[in-house]
Amino acid sequence: MTPDEAPSSRRGRGGRASRVAARRAAEPEVRPAPPGQLGGAYRPLDQAGVEAVYQTALRILEEIGMAEVPQVVWDKALEQGAFRNNLGRLSFPRSMVETIIDGAAKSFVFHGRDPKHDIEVGGRKVYFGTGGAAVQTLDMDSGYYRPSTLADLYDFTRLIDRLPNVSWFTRCCVATDVPDVYELDVNTAYALVAGTTKPVGTSFTLGENVDPIVELFDLVLGGEGRFAKRPFCKAHISPVISPLRYGEDAVDVTLACIRNRLPINAIIAAQSGATAPAAPAGMLAQTTAETLAGLILVNLFAPGYPVIFSNWPLVIDLRSGAFCGGGGEISMMNAAAAQIGNWLGLPSGVAASMADAKAVDAQMGMEKAMAAVAAGLAGGNMIYESSGMMASLLGASFEAFVADDEMLGHINRLIRGIEVTEETLGFEAILEAVTGEGHFLGAAHTMAAMQRDYFYPQLADRNDPRSWQESGAADLWASAKTKAREILDSHFPDYLDSETDRRIRERYPILISRERLQGRG
Repeated sequence: MTPDEAPSSRRGRGGRASRVAARRAAEPEVRPAPPGQLGGAYRPLDQAGVEAVYQTALRILEEIGMAEVPQVVWDKALEQGAFRNNLGRLSFPRSMVETIIDGAAKSFVFHGRDPKHDIEVGGRKVYFGTGGAAVQTLDMDSGYYRPSTLADLYDFTRLIDRLPNVSWFTRCCVATDVPDVYELDVNTAYALVAGTTKPVGTSFTLGENVDPIVELFDLVLGGEGRFAKRPFCKAHISPVISPLRYGEDAVDVTLACIRNRLPINAIIAAQSGATAPAAPAGMLAQTTAETLAGLILVNLFAPGYPVIFSNWPLVIDLRSGAFCGGGGEISMMNAAAAQIGNWLGLPSGVAASMADAKAVDAQMGMEKAMAAVAAGLAGGNMIYESSGMMASLLGASFEAFVADDEMLGHINRLIRGIEVTEETLGFEAILEAVTGEGHFLGAAHTMAAMQRDYFYPQLADRNDPRSWQESGAADLWASAKTKAREILDSHFPDYLDSETDRRIRERYPILISRERLQGRG
C-alpha cells in the first residue's frame, strides 16, 4: 500500500490534496539548487597525475615552445624573460611561467547588465552557460535542421533570458544570413543586448571590430566609458592554434579586448589524435601548455587581467575522424581540465553537453547528462556548451535549451550534496512519527525538506503510465517544444528603450527590425 492509498485516518493534516496544494504553492518561491554550487569532488586525475601533467606542460613551453608568433608578442615576451630556442620557436622558462601564474587573476566578477545576474568566476563555484558556433538550427516546425539565422540568435537569446539555470549566454549560433564580417559581429552583439540582461559572451572576427562594438555597449549603458566600469560581455578567443602556435588574428583581437576591458575566455580546443596526442594524459599535457600560452599572452600585456583558463580537450572518433561531442572520454578529459585549472588556482572554463545526437532523444539525454555531471562535480567554474547544443556542435535547438535547463537544475542539486545538521538529521521528527501518526506525510520537518532539499522538474513526467497515456503520452521533445513556444510567443523583453535603440540604429547597420523585437515582425 502506497502512502497515497493509506486509509484517511492515517493521512493526517488534510490528506493528499492539501499536501499537493502546499507543494505547488511553495515551488515558485524556492530554489533548492541554484547556480553557483561548490564543485571539486570528482577528480579523474590523482595528485601525482595532476603534477605530472603540469610538469610536462612546463617542459613543452620551455623546450618545444610556440610557433607563428606575431612580432609584438616576440618583443614583449623577450623583454620579460622568454627566449628563442634552437628550433627557432618562442620558449618560456619555467620560472617565467610560474611567476605569471602567481600574478594572474584568481577570480573576477562577470557582470550582468542587471546586477542580480552578476556571478563571481573562480574558486569552486560552478556555473553552466552556453557557447558554440552552430551553423544550423533544429527547426521546431519541421523537426529538421536548416541554416541558422540572425532571427534564430535573437530568439535563442530571449529564450535563455527565462531559463534560470543558464547563468550566462554566449552566442550559440552563427547568423549565416549575414555574410559581411563587420555586420555579423555588430548584429550578434546587438541581438545579445536586446534579448537578455544576463552576462553575455561573443567573438570578434577581426580586432578592428572590437572598438565599435564596445562603443555600442557604452550606448546601451548610457554613456562613454560605462562598459569599462561594468563589463557585461566577455570575448571568446582562441589565441593558440593546436599544436603550439599562436593565431595572428586572435592575438589582434586579444590586444583589442584588453584595451577595451573585455574579460577574456581564452579557449584551447585541440582534438585528440589530430591536433593533440590521442592518449588522454598526453593530450592534457599539450592542452595545458597551450592554455598556459594563452594566459601568458594576456598577462604579458596586462598582468592580472581577468582571463578564464579554458582548456577544452575535444575528442574525435579515431575510426572515422568525426568530432565526438558526447561520450565518456570527452566528459572525463574536460573534468580533468577543470581539475587542473582549479589546482592552479585560476578561473576555469571547460566544455560539456555537446551532444552528437540530432534529436531530443535518449541519446541526447545520455550524452548531455554524463558530460555536465562530470564537469560540474569536477568544479569547472564556467561550463560552456552545456545548453542547447546538438549534432556535434553543428546545430542548436530551442527544445534542447529548455530540456537542458531542467537537466542543469538536477545537476546543481546533485553538486550541492547533502547538508548534515541537527535539523536535517531529523531525530525529533523520527521520534514524533513513530510515537504519533506513524508516517512523515505533512509534518513540518517534511514540508521544510520538501522546499529546501528537492528539485521538482516541470518537463519530466512522473505520472503513472495510465495518467501519462490519458494526458496525450507526450515525450520530452514534445513537452520541451511546448514550453519553448510558450516563452517565445510571450517573452519580448524591452531591454533597449526607443531612444537608445534609435541612436544605435543611426550609427550601426542593425538588421533586426524594431518590430521584430516587439513581436510584431
